[in-house]
Amino acid sequence: MTTLTLADPRRATEAMWPAETAESWDRVGLVTGRNDAPLRRVLLAVDAVASTVDEAVQWGADALITHHPLLLRGIHTLAEDTGKGSLLTTLIRAECALIAAHTNADQPVGGVSDVIAKRIGLDGAVPISPLAQDPSIGSGRVGTLTTPHSLRGFAELVAGLLPETASGVRVAGDPDRVIETVALLGGAGDSLLDHPLVRAADVYLTSDLRHHPAQEALELSAVSGGPALVDVAHWASESLWLDGAAEQLALRLPGVEFRVSQIRTDPWDFSVGARPGTARSAE
Repeated sequence: MTTLTLADPRRATEAMWPAETAESWDRVGLVTGRNDAPLRRVLLAVDAVASTVDEAVQWGADALITHHPLLLRGIHTLAEDTGKGSLLTTLIRAECALIAAHTNADQPVGGVSDVIAKRIGLDGAVPISPLAQDPSIGSGRVGTLTTPHSLRGFAELVAGLLPETASGVRVAGDPDRVIETVALLGGAGDSLLDHPLVRAADVYLTSDLRHHPAQEALELSAVSGGPALVDVAHWASESLWLDGAAEQLALRLPGVEFRVSQIRTDPWDFSVGARPGTARSAE
């Protein structure tokens, strides 16, 4: 029986999520580990944080594959009294490699946004922002619901598909508005708020919408039409991708045991005082 090494998942992840399709600012691929290290178990998670690193080490994983890069922004020390230094030294001592697949895993069929589109039942979903080298893939998705919903019904559909979080699903718009065309982007979505395909949709589903960009988009919609907004927890939207990613990797690497972490790495623990907002109108 052939013994697999870390070089094998590196090749597999590159074939599935080519680094060249990542955004220029992104940091994807191998973070720590060596090619000739034996590979028997791989844990997948959205984030490399203390809880998922501990889970990987305690399970005896040889690699941890995460969606979010641990080293997206530069660090200048691996001192163990720093957050990232502690995580990296724990992984290195346990001989557990770390691999990140971020914006390169957002783009393809079976990627983060594509999985969300399939889960909510979008027909004819296409990328909002296609890749120049392959227009069949790219950032976000836009398509038509197989069954139209009211905005409230659509938000409830989304809430039922996502794991529970403290922030739940936030909605801006008339709850009775009919939703047919949906634009979506897994993860933070401010960057596409002004995209023509987003503006033409009935609703834009994404995460981390900031106050001013969201407010400006809604004000523009009041003048010239535009989408309702549905904002979900960042971690929750991207967690849906993990199961399919593990299945694809298992097909490419038979004999390796893959596990998807069930740990919630959304940073918020609870909320208080949430109440329905009042309509935006002049007094």
